[in-house]
Amino acid sequence: MTYFVGHLRIAGNCTRMTQIGAITLAACLFTLIALAQESSDNTDPHLDIFSEDAYPSASKCAGCHQQIYDEWSASSHAYSAISPMFHKFEQKINDLAPSIGGFCVRCHISVGTALGEPRELPLWERSRVSLEGVTCVTCHRVEENYTKGQNGERRIIPGDIHQPMYGPYGGEGVKQVVADKGRYKVATSSTERGKKMHSKGIKFAQLSKSEFCASCHQVAVNLGIKLEVVWDQYRDSPAHAQGVTCQDCHMSQTPGLPTGYSKGPAAVVNGEPIGENKDHHNHVFYGRGYPIAHPGIFPHNTDAENWSVDEWLEFDYRADWGKEEWEDSVEEEELEVDFPDTWEDRDDREEAREVIQANLEKLEYKRQLRAQTLENGSEVNGPFFAGVPTAGKSLRFHYTISNLNSGHNLPSGSLGAQPEIWFNVALIDPSGKNIWESGYVDSHGDMADLHSLDVLQGTLAHDDQLFNLQTKFLTTNVKGTDREMYLPVNFDIDQLPFLRPPAQPVTVINHPPFVRMESRSLPPLSSRDANYEVPALLVKTPGKYKLAVRMRSRAEPIYFMKFVGATADMEQSMNEWMVDFHQYTTEFEIR
Repeated sequence: MTYFVGHLRIAGNCTRMTQIGAITLAACLFTLIALAQESSDNTDPHLDIFSEDAYPSASKCAGCHQQIYDEWSASSHAYSAISPMFHKFEQKINDLAPSIGGFCVRCHISVGTALGEPRELPLWERSRVSLEGVTCVTCHRVEENYTKGQNGERRIIPGDIHQPMYGPYGGEGVKQVVADKGRYKVATSSTERGKKMHSKGIKFAQLSKSEFCASCHQVAVNLGIKLEVVWDQYRDSPAHAQGVTCQDCHMSQTPGLPTGYSKGPAAVVNGEPIGENKDHHNHVFYGRGYPIAHPGIFPHNTDAENWSVDEWLEFDYRADWGKEEWEDSVEEEELEVDFPDTWEDRDDREEAREVIQANLEKLEYKRQLRAQTLENGSEVNGPFFAGVPTAGKSLRFHYTISNLNSGHNLPSGSLGAQPEIWFNVALIDPSGKNIWESGYVDSHGDMADLHSLDVLQGTLAHDDQLFNLQTKFLTTNVKGTDREMYLPVNFDIDQLPFLRPPAQPVTVINHPPFVRMESRSLPPLSSRDANYEVPALLVKTPGKYKLAVRMRSRAEPIYFMKFVGATADMEQSMNEWMVDFHQYTTEFEIR
């Protein structure tokens, strides 16, 4: 039987441990505990205790690193294990191609993988630290350099909160605190009283290098398809050539730009700043991603831990549960609500509403940072007209879309089904009527391209002039040539569509068999024109016209969400988080 410890495979039992020097006896014990839990019909009551000892929760780090915890708590790293869209997709691809197994959770639920939790385990049955996704120990308990590793091939060192942590500095601040434990009221072992902390800080140079990020941000499957190409894009970019690291943009003081780091203490212990003039690496990890989970579950909030995940899912945050005026109406029987058992008490609902409100404020801040990141990394110029706009003649014009980011494509990211960035332009006549548009959406919120359900049903016209930067999967099927697909699975080639490796090396045929990705994104520091032509019959009247434009960004197409079985609330949240940027209107004369 094959077991996993921190992403490294161990065959057989612990007697084989001597063959793998890097893996400690403690890791083996924790693995056996997890395996015992997995093989039992009942959850091991000791699992949470051992998981907290082996892989401390981020909330334990917050005592001395509150600012970093607050930044991280709403980040995409912190969201990776909770994302309902990830779980829907991960289950769907396992249903379609079971050979994928636990491939995805190695990165998204790193501690859960190290603990041996089954990939299909629901959130409410996972350990607390497992829900934290890419948590503190995922990065700060790694001591091995990974130069060519990808697909989550990285090992977290197990150990309780007192074991050393690895960071970009040499641990001088930790030494200062440990040398005067009484003054700082800290404990560096289980036999001491005080705020629990790690006893040593060790400098790990690769943590400050881009190579450290590659193991989870460069993902390939055995077909030869790279589902995540962030590292490939960066490695060939001007930013890499100039020595700009991933951290310089994603953890800087300005969203998405290498403008340096703000300054601050590495920690605050017993109210006293430690290492006051250190570079502060922002753990928001600026990016275009966003959450659609229930705001009682995400962002992470220690006050939210009073209720379990499944209890939070019963709390109707879209209604006014817990708001004073609404609760008075319920109490006065003006409203009749059948509450779940967990939420029958008004005090509980009001306390929960405080958690919801605090998290919604964090999410609003995240929304602002996301818009700033997109604005800072791109530019729109135009319109540029072909000739003098004249009534009774076709109106031809273009806009130039530029990627100002020197490190990644626009957009960058993972699966061909995501992310979406497209250009929306509308022509408004002298009377104020919208007479022509490209980049419009269907009744579900999708672009009117070949995947739009309304276009497929014939209830909406295909957008022939759509400017869309979304990458697509192309598969070779039994009938016809390549066609766009949601996923790189050839459903009509094989009745059981396992993702099997090719019979011949990919390097021989120069592309993966039957499937490839068609990239439409803009490379770093490049531009592309969005060309348009409005028919003459729509511009017959002279006068002042307006062109209104905006770039639009969304993490997932709604048609793909429906494909993987997303709920209506997930679809609603995905559209609510759609962001418009580079919005402006140009007025011009048609003679």
